[in-house]
Amino acid sequence: MAREFTRVGVVGLGTMGAGIVEVFARNGVDVTAVEISDGALERGRATLTGSTDRAVAKGKLAEAERDALLARVDFRVGLDALHDVDLVIEAVPEHLDLKQRIFAELDRVCKPEAILATNTSSLSVTEISVATTRPNQVIGIHFFNPAPVMKLVEVVRTVVTSADVVADVEALCERLGKVDVTISDRAGFIANALLFGYLNHAVGMFEARYATREDIDAAMKLGCGLPMGPLALMDLIGLDTAYEILDTMYRRGGRDRRHAPAPLLKQMVTAGLLGRKSGRGFYTYERPGSPKVVPDEYTPLAVDAALADGARAIAKVGVVGSGTMATGIIEVFAKAGYEVVSVTRGAEKSAKVCEAVKTSLNKGVVRGKLSETDRDAALGRITWSATLEHLADVDLVVEAVIEELSVKKALFASLDEICKPGVVLATTTSSLPVIDVAMATQRPADVVGLHFFNPAPIMPLVEIVQTIRTSAETSATARAVCAKLGKTGVVCGDRSGFIVNALLFPYLNDAVKMLEASYSTADDIDYAMKLGCGYPMGPFELLDVVGLDVSLAIQRELYLELREPGFAPAPLLEHLVTAGYLGRKSGRGFRDHTRR
Repeated sequence: MAREFTRVGVVGLGTMGAGIVEVFARNGVDVTAVEISDGALERGRATLTGSTDRAVAKGKLAEAERDALLARVDFRVGLDALHDVDLVIEAVPEHLDLKQRIFAELDRVCKPEAILATNTSSLSVTEISVATTRPNQVIGIHFFNPAPVMKLVEVVRTVVTSADVVADVEALCERLGKVDVTISDRAGFIANALLFGYLNHAVGMFEARYATREDIDAAMKLGCGLPMGPLALMDLIGLDTAYEILDTMYRRGGRDRRHAPAPLLKQMVTAGLLGRKSGRGFYTYERPGSPKVVPDEYTPLAVDAALADGARAIAKVGVVGSGTMATGIIEVFAKAGYEVVSVTRGAEKSAKVCEAVKTSLNKGVVRGKLSETDRDAALGRITWSATLEHLADVDLVVEAVIEELSVKKALFASLDEICKPGVVLATTTSSLPVIDVAMATQRPADVVGLHFFNPAPIMPLVEIVQTIRTSAETSATARAVCAKLGKTGVVCGDRSGFIVNALLFPYLNDAVKMLEASYSTADDIDYAMKLGCGYPMGPFELLDVVGLDVSLAIQRELYLELREPGFAPAPLLEHLVTAGYLGRKSGRGFRDHTRR
């Protein structure tokens, strides 16, 4: 039988602490909320009342429920007020010496059977616990911000935490309506260990001027369905907090270079650019604490203004290829009003592509997203061909053939001979070097990458990949075309993975390494990233959808180009691919899909 917690204490009433108080009080638990001074206590009270008032205004909490909630909270100054609580959760800043001092005092104040918990997101629970005479009753209870909304709680046990304490806390999480994942004491736990390497990588990408802050954030939101881009998320977390978490993970987690805080991060923290809370971080905000971004000196020009004196006129487009991606790209251009020449290897393939385009357009009509007139007009703009010579008069060619460099280079050499001067030649490669393709022609300045995402008619993102030989005019033309297609074009350099894959796949690889080390289960890791970070899919769900063979190939390319030891493919991923466990397409990957 799990113990009954009738009164809990919360130490520290910042955003996180006040949120934890609200979680308990909402669920009928009496709370003693403690701060260091009267001023800090009043700020904490204001945070709690502001949150509950907003919930009432949004219709998520009745006024009577709010009043009952607030009546359960006893605001006090000083730790002595916690002498009769059953559980204390500490939520003070992430400094080990501060937490150790508080736990030593809690050990003195609290009754012998009380559980002492820390909400730390990165520090060692074990090191905190040894400041007490009861380390077997110390545990990590890591809530996610905002605590009243986020469903996940990481329950962190040390090597000496009592099994009864773990069971009691797990039962409490269930009472609070939370989903708990129980893990051992390791730097970053699950969510932060996977999240912050990705965030730090994004900062490094921005610091190297590989892409703009807006393009990095848009790429991850639109290409991966994430709720926020990495740089905007850093601003929300607080750059000082992010720095402390990364620094702790680097020192405690084996000194992985990817967790060493990017130099820019330290500079921004030193300069007081802490994100939303200071009014400026990677973005500039209306005022400190405001979520509203305002233009600053780094805000890019609107597409129309940026392209006013650069883009070439594009009326007719050639698409080479017969796969799913080529079919989707043909549909996208035809619906946007372009004349399209589809070129495949033979009449039979052309007929299949034509049928696939018709089927997709008809689905659009059935779903009410396209009129019959617009469908017929789009089909009328497409010419079906089996010969490259029919591309002689197009203004743009988009190549969407197999991901083999030799095949693409041979095709671009042929296009160089056939196409008129000034034609933009684009490759949809997702992993190969665009410059290698460009140098197969005598016009590398006219070659650019246009990486559409699958399915092309639905996915709003296109990565525009510039080589060191791509002209400004070609890039401007690519941006203008993306805008006319109704897509968001993000500009980046010709580097393995571009933006999305370069940030996404190391994170997925890290999740595999975490599973491989038996730190947690695939289910709990997926829960942690979906419920703790708001990701639409957990890493193992996504890997099975993408295909483990595809994921391994991309990770190998990243490792070979960047030579970062942390990017080496996880052995478990290689073994699964060797065994033929490729994900959904083979019926088994990290999970067995034949039984579903």
